[in-house]
Amino acid sequence: MEPTGTADVSIVIPTHSEKRWASLTRTIASAHAQTHRATEIVVVVDHNPEMAARVKLEFPGVTVLENAYARGASGNRNTGAFHTRTAFIAFLDDDTVASPTWLAHQLVPFNDPAVVGTGGGIIPAWAGARPTWMPDELLWTVGVSYTGMPTSTAPIRNVWSANMIVRRDVFLAVDGFRIGFGKLGDQNRPEDTELCLRMSAAAGGRWIYVPHATIDHEVPADRSTFGFLMRRCYAEGRGKVQMAGLMPKDQELGAEKDYLRRTLPRAVVRNLADAGSGRGMFHALRAATVVAAVAAAAWGGGVETLAGLFEGSSSTTTVS
Repeated sequence: MEPTGTADVSIVIPTHSEKRWASLTRTIASAHAQTHRATEIVVVVDHNPEMAARVKLEFPGVTVLENAYARGASGNRNTGAFHTRTAFIAFLDDDTVASPTWLAHQLVPFNDPAVVGTGGGIIPAWAGARPTWMPDELLWTVGVSYTGMPTSTAPIRNVWSANMIVRRDVFLAVDGFRIGFGKLGDQNRPEDTELCLRMSAAAGGRWIYVPHATIDHEVPADRSTFGFLMRRCYAEGRGKVQMAGLMPKDQELGAEKDYLRRTLPRAVVRNLADAGSGRGMFHALRAATVVAAVAAAAWGGGVETLAGLFEGSSSTTTVS
């Protein structure tokens, strides 16, 4: 099936550091190489004027903007998205490479007017060997698709901003990504999940996951360590508690609960069984990693919950 009409789409690529120049170059090249041509490719540079000038000089066919908001990926993406005029806006990160048919495949679900956004499969491009202790169910910690996600085109609660297409009118109706709520420094709050929930609620629509609309996402060596995994899970625990505080009281984190109650326990049982049947002791390490990841996320969630309770009690205290 072909995308809706001409399906005019712009691609927004946020970036911030010349350390990623080589990967940014690959991302832009892959955006240009789409079988479904984008109307405009927009690169937004996060408070780095020198890099913005270099992008303008070396990529004359690309629109270059500077982040109009506070530092961070949310403001960076919004700057580019609000500039566009096409019916659809696609987002790529500056360390990804989109397959040539990425746009074509991922635009198809928009034939249904109830679809407010789509996401696609994200394949890890490891800088080195994949850690043997890394279970498939925890690949989300390095920003790629993981076991537990749909394996064919299907509705999904949320997708990731590294590989996302939105209806521009719905995106604008909810004011885009929430500024100040996202990934910056040691904070790792799920700004893409929060956006997906607001867009679905505002339009009464749904998101569709298209696993064969793929991009490759670089996984540097420093993100392939057990320490990074623990910090990422801890930050995710804190971020999910913060996100829950922004959601309506009747809107629960059902996907997270299902993941904790079903997907992860199955991962532990399966890996222990594989280890016991002689398929490799690394499976035992994967089972232990799942347990450690849950503990780290719970710790982060507990810390954030206590912080919120303390802040709430402090705000109600009066000085006589």
